[in-house]
Amino acid sequence: MIDRDLAALVVDLVEKVGLLRRDLQHRQDLEKYEGRMARIEQKVSALADRLSAEDTELSKALRTAWQQPARSLAFRNAAHKKTNESS
Repeated sequence: MIDRDLAALVVDLVEKVGLLRRDLQHRQDLEKYEGRMARIEQKVSALADRLSAEDTELSKALRTAWQQPARSLAFRNAAHKKTNESS
């Protein structure tokens, strides 16, 4: 089982790279970095596959952070807001 703090950092990193990929797509610059992004996607997928047996929630969070980084960020922000309001 992976430490929750470490898991959150990994998801955050994957999310940031996913947002960068999305920005490159919108600017139509992704073609220049397509090979690198494909290799990053392979590594993220391999990591999620490896974690899926131990921690399905973390595996799902990693996949969402890569495939839909804006959605992942929105959910994290909502969760953060909810915990701050209850404090």
